[in-house]
Amino acid sequence: MKSSMALGIDIGGSHITAALVNLETRTIDTHSWHRTRVNSQGSATEIIEAWAAVINDAFGDIPADTRYIGIGMPGPFDYELGISRMKDQHKYDALYDLNVKQLLAAKLGLTPDKIRFINDAGCFLQGEVFSGAGRNYGHVIGLTLGTGLGSAIYHGGLAADADRWCTPYRDGIAEDYLSTRWFVKRYLELTGKTVKDVKELTTYLDSDPVVQQVFDEFAHNLANFLTGFIRDESPEAIVIGGNIAQASALFFPAVKRELAQHNYHMPLLEASLGEQAAILGAASIWYE
Repeated sequence: MKSSMALGIDIGGSHITAALVNLETRTIDTHSWHRTRVNSQGSATEIIEAWAAVINDAFGDIPADTRYIGIGMPGPFDYELGISRMKDQHKYDALYDLNVKQLLAAKLGLTPDKIRFINDAGCFLQGEVFSGAGRNYGHVIGLTLGTGLGSAIYHGGLAADADRWCTPYRDGIAEDYLSTRWFVKRYLELTGKTVKDVKELTTYLDSDPVVQQVFDEFAHNLANFLTGFIRDESPEAIVIGGNIAQASALFFPAVKRELAQHNYHMPLLEASLGEQAAILGAASIWYE
């Protein structure tokens, strides 16, 4: 490619976020940051036009022949060909079986080879490896802990969705025990009190010893889950992101102790890029 810049794009269920990334400094040009709501249940034309408008705004006056685009796209999707396979997901149904790469390129006045796609679940880890907590490692596993459980693997090349949220665990699946709803449910069971999320729960840390007990139980669940993930992928490091990771001081030490008991001593790292990770990860497809 002839440019040191690429546009990173994060496609969500109801929004598009785009920003220019300097691939040499591995940083975002914050002035180019654009985020807009999209009607994901609109027609194919409406969706493509909405995306194209944001992309053109983010590029500004950058000439067409130096425009390169990396898009973090939810699946199912043919990432190589650029064809959407999303169906009956209440988002982007109108794009089913269409070549999104060709449609978007035509709308933008670009050749299709200027647009590349990556799985959105892998995008977070791709960004952290490219420019964040995982930058110095070649083999990394990543988790996002929040309303759901995201998981990704990186062994050079592009990070991929590990799709471990539904791993059988105890009397359910991993996501039942490694998400916000578990904290809310467990605290209610132990105290009869309701909290909205993990952030609110942490505000009771000094006044209620049960809070640390809940985090200790969570650490045990997380360490148990990670042992299988580590065994399968042999990572050099683990990167943890998502809203729950903001309380990492309350459960990372216990997770490290439990992993050490299994002879796993690789670094356990808190993700450092926040919502910029997906943008950096998407743009980094163009890094050479």
